[in-house]
Amino acid sequence: MPETRVPRRRRFLVCEPRHFAVQYAINPWMQPDIRVDVDLAQEQWQALIRAYRSHGHAVDTLEPVAGLPDMVFAANSAVVVGGRVFGSLFHAPERRPESTHYDTWFKTAGFDVYRPESVCEGEGDLVWTGRYVLAGTGFRTTREAHREVQEFFGHPVVSLTLVDPYFYHLDTALFVLDDDNIAYYPEAFSPGSREVLSRLYPDAVLATRDDAAAFGLNSVSDGRHVFIAPQAEALAAGLDARGYVPVPVDLSEFRKAGGGIKCCTQEIRS
Repeated sequence: MPETRVPRRRRFLVCEPRHFAVQYAINPWMQPDIRVDVDLAQEQWQALIRAYRSHGHAVDTLEPVAGLPDMVFAANSAVVVGGRVFGSLFHAPERRPESTHYDTWFKTAGFDVYRPESVCEGEGDLVWTGRYVLAGTGFRTTREAHREVQEFFGHPVVSLTLVDPYFYHLDTALFVLDDDNIAYYPEAFSPGSREVLSRLYPDAVLATRDDAAAFGLNSVSDGRHVFIAPQAEALAAGLDARGYVPVPVDLSEFRKAGGGIKCCTQEIRS
């Protein structure tokens, strides 16, 4: 019998995809000649918010801004640990204005915000495990930013090198299940980084490339319920076998921009 997992109530910050579009290409998933169905994107995003709230999670919303089509990807705006906010400095010039709007929201909500000096894309590459930060680099966030993160939070930072451009952010290749375990796609990482992950998490749930390509690793877990792309069937079955409860939420329209459930979700950890 798989063990019974215990959920923990979370607080999320999200941004409505009112202006979502693919207007430029900054990752291999983005093709500006492919039209985005904004109505479908809205429906899928609303389904995600309903799923969070129906499972007891708090959801705050940030007003979207015209001309910033990727602002819906709230995870990239910051990482919040212990009520402290480490902001973002995007690699792509097109996305840099997003930081100001997220910083303003956090400051209005009573948080102090640290502005990084190095390129850093928030929870896209910085994953809090409950004990330390797993930090991705290779395509976006720099190793210099990893050092800034460690100095700011005072928690250990474990640098991991991403090697597959289709998994350009850490949150496309790995997510935290609970305080003790993760799920990830090994081939997204350099050999040394794979070795680090296997030592830290010998019982991790491993995903196939198909499940990773379906953005199955761009998931959000509350310790029991895993909000996951329904197309990641093998990964969902593996999670179920470990006692987690997959909650399928289809955000396939956002895959056109290289995003999914986690990309749309910033966690506020007080």
